[in-house]
Amino acid sequence: MARLPRDPLLARIGYSFRDADLLEEALTHVSVSLPGGKSYQRLEYLGDRVLGLVISELLFETFPKATEGELSRRLADLVRKETCADIARLWGLGEHIRLGEGERRSGARKRDAILGDACEALLGAVFCDGGFEAARTLIRTHWQARMHQPVTAPKDPKTRLQELVQAKGLSVPRYVDIGRSGPDHAPQFEVAVMVDGHAEARGSGPSKRVAERAAAESWLAREGIET
Repeated sequence: MARLPRDPLLARIGYSFRDADLLEEALTHVSVSLPGGKSYQRLEYLGDRVLGLVISELLFETFPKATEGELSRRLADLVRKETCADIARLWGLGEHIRLGEGERRSGARKRDAILGDACEALLGAVFCDGGFEAARTLIRTHWQARMHQPVTAPKDPKTRLQELVQAKGLSVPRYVDIGRSGPDHAPQFEVAVMVDGHAEARGSGPSKRVAERAAAESWLAREGIET
């Protein structure tokens, strides 16, 4: 696939790279990878940490009377994958991500997990290219407007899974008890979740309800969907 000109993207994020290879690495999914097996995964790891630090600093300044619990809830909301995916959409990042043929056909450019990962990878690339201050400026510029928005509670994994499969026209997920182990005072339940056309996913926990949540979360994680 021919690479799109990067200038519009750089204009939207407000940063120009000195090392163009870092930008290419940040925009390369593991289904393609660059020579040497490079993809955006390592930069995503770094960008996630840089984002967390800068947002923590920004929240500390913005809400001087907030408790640690409130700051933590706001932090979790601002750094979660869906928020990063929203930022990526504002940047038009999806059209610039290099994907394998199978990923392109599956509509991966619109998937929160991939958009969020690429957003974090781009932040990591800016950190490597221009240092902490460059990354800090970029994050403050594009996350500042979200500081005062109401915190969005993450959906229960079972709810997310049901909404996803129903949107695809599939039957609702089925949860099947696999077994129980452990003593009566500390039981451990194992549950499998079944979705038409997909392999089962399993989860375990101290109650059937917790095990079902774990199974749904396992299914979503396997499919690259953040919970």
